[in-house]
Order: sequence, then structure tokens, then C-alpha cells
Amino acid sequence: MTSPARSLRRTAAAGVALLPALLGGACARPDRPPAAASAAAAPVPLASLPPIRHVFVIVLENSSYAANFGPGSPAPYLADTMVRAGALLTQYYATGHNSLDNYLAMIGGVAPTPQTQGDCQRYAEFVQTGTAPDGQPVGRGCIYPASVPTIANQLEARHLTWKGYMEDMGNDPAREAARCGHAPIGAVDATERAERGDEYAAKHDPFVYFHSILDTPACAANVVPLTALPADLASVATTPTFAFIVPNLCHDAHDRPCVDGRPGGLAEADRWLAAWVPRITASPAFRAGGLLVVTLDEADGSDASACCGELSGPNTPQAGMSGPGGGRTGAVLLSPFIKPGTVSDVPYNHYALLRSIEDLFGLAHLGYAGAPGLASFGGDVYTAPDRGGRGSGAAVAPPAGARPDARGAAAAPR
Repeated sequence: MTSPARSLRRTAAAGVALLPALLGGACARPDRPPAAASAAAAPVPLASLPPIRHVFVIVLENSSYAANFGPGSPAPYLADTMVRAGALLTQYYATGHNSLDNYLAMIGGVAPTPQTQGDCQRYAEFVQTGTAPDGQPVGRGCIYPASVPTIANQLEARHLTWKGYMEDMGNDPAREAARCGHAPIGAVDATERAERGDEYAAKHDPFVYFHSILDTPACAANVVPLTALPADLASVATTPTFAFIVPNLCHDAHDRPCVDGRPGGLAEADRWLAAWVPRITASPAFRAGGLLVVTLDEADGSDASACCGELSGPNTPQAGMSGPGGGRTGAVLLSPFIKPGTVSDVPYNHYALLRSIEDLFGLAHLGYAGAPGLASFGGDVYTAPDRGGRGSGAAVAPPAGARPDARGAAAAPR
């Protein structure tokens, strides 16, 4: 009988062998309709989940599916190279508008408040006045009390590890600390806007909005600058079980133009991905059984659609302000357990992402990750199970001639 470790190695090697053909093939970006037109799509059950041991999540900003993955996308590495190397989730939706509530949904399963919908211009406490029948905390504000857990707390309880990697955090010590960086509680958040040399935004760092993290040494130990990631990727032992990776306001496509004069937008984010994704997929932890998820916090503001029977929660009439959700963004997943070129039309959202990660590690479902009927990634995603499948376990190469610049984005060839 082939051992799981040997099968994993064979899976990764198969991905390496497939890569030249993938990179040389024609672009195959499916232009799928919204979920309403794909109602027949349903999760594909698996007898058991693949033995994924490390999950990496990268979050970009503010762009809808057609721009991200449609014909003429300004992000060819995301929309073409990564899609052909992994799985495209055509019906992946954000859960709200604006940014912050989506990030909180991804790690805590909490629904929006008016303040988190407004990105918490003032870094203020969440004042809880009760608990809804579905378990959601009732109240107003931003920083949740210690009684509200996150996936970070769940992992720690299982003696598993986690880290948040935040680009530029601490570059200006007058704005925020280099670890667990945030404004003083009650103060206006100076990180709402980028400054030259420091484009970190606390509204994109969900870990600093939960006292269950803030009030413990884990925040300073585990919410760190992106510059810590390469050393952590050097071995399986130093790579966290769960890595949540956030580019700065220029590299995540948020700013257009960027504070330093670069055009910004998806093209800038694409160059950043081309520099960082190969580092992750070449790491020992990824190749031995990893999963990389690249998604966006929300669609553009004109799209407030939702999927999956999403509830807006007890604190705001509509999670998307003008509609029930945060719009259709799509997502791309890479793993040794995903066959290159996989396409899934199953509807997922940020709560489903949290649920899927919790399922991999045998954790309970937090908040709306436990909503009845919500799908978790299954056989529609994990299309190369650990029995000799040909997965996307290779390092996904950047465009020919690209090189990382000093801040981590891929510079144009000379």
C-alpha cells in the first residue's frame, strides 16, 4: 500500500510536470453567470477531506468577478496562470460592504454592524446588548469582547498555530506598532489612509478587532509584518497551520492610484501575486499538503448581491447596505489536492470559507459559518484526492522575466 506521504510527494511531482503545459496553454477563463443561473450546482460530497495541514489565505480588494476573471482582465497571473493551475470558484461571494465586515466574517463568522460596514473610522469597542437566537452578538461598535472567539482561538485550543501577515505594518511607528498594529482604543484610526512608506490598514487586519486575540500575548506574537513570511516558509515546522496574508493598500488593488504615484488597482495586485504566490507554493508546507486561497473582500460597490441564503444578522438591515451581500468576486484555490483547471459553480461565500477551513481541522463552526445548508468545500474543489491525483502542487511561476521589487511586488522585466 502506498503511504500517504509518498502519495503526497507523487501528487506534487505530478503538478510540477504539468506546469509547462499549463503555462503554455490557451487562456481558459470561464465566464460563468451569477449563481441564480447556476442553481443546479451543488456540493460534491467526499468520503473524507484530504489531509491538508496548512492553509494560506490571501485577500485582495474591491473588484467584481467580471474584472477579476472575465475576458480582458488586467490581472493575467490571477485570471489565467493561477486559474489554469488550480480551481476557480465562479460563484464565490463576499458577505457585505464595505471592507472590514468581510474580514471579520472570514475569521469570526460575525455579521456586520453599521460601524464595521463603515470600516470603523474610530477604533471603538463593540458594546454588546444581547445575543440573537442564532448566536450572533447584538450591539454596536467594532472591537468584539473576549467572549466572541475566532478561528485563531479555535486553533490554539487544538495546539495548532496561526499567523496574520500584514504588509507594511509598523513601517511608521507613529501610526501603529510593528506587531498587532492598531490605533488606541477610542481614537480615530490613522491607518484608514495610506501614507508614503506605510500602506498598512487596520481595517484589513481582522485579528485586531477581537479582544479574544488583543488581550493575549498571541496578538503581538502572531500578527506580524509580511516580511516575516519568507523565513516562516523555510520549513514545515515554522509554517503556521493557518496563514492570513494581507497586502498593503496598493498591492491589494484598493488604492487607484497609490499614494506613491503607482497606478494601483488589479494590475498592481497581479504583480504582487506573481512575486508571492510562487514563494508559498514552493514551500515545504504547501507541497506536503497545503491549500492556498486567493479571494477578494468585496465586489465593487455597485454589486451588493449574495448567495447561500446569507442572513444580514441582528445589527443592520442589509449586510451589503444597498443589498443582501458583498457581491460576486470569485476565488482561486491551489493545492496538491486540486486538479489543475478545476472549475466549480457551487455557491460559496466568506462564511463558507471559514466553515471549510474549520472542517479541515475538525473545529466547530463559528457564527454564520454554521448556517444551515451552507456548503463547505468538497469534491467539486478537491478534485485530486490523495490517491495518486495530479494536483496543483507546483510552484506557480511568475511571468517570464519578472523579478520582485524591494516591497514584494513583481517588477517588469528589464
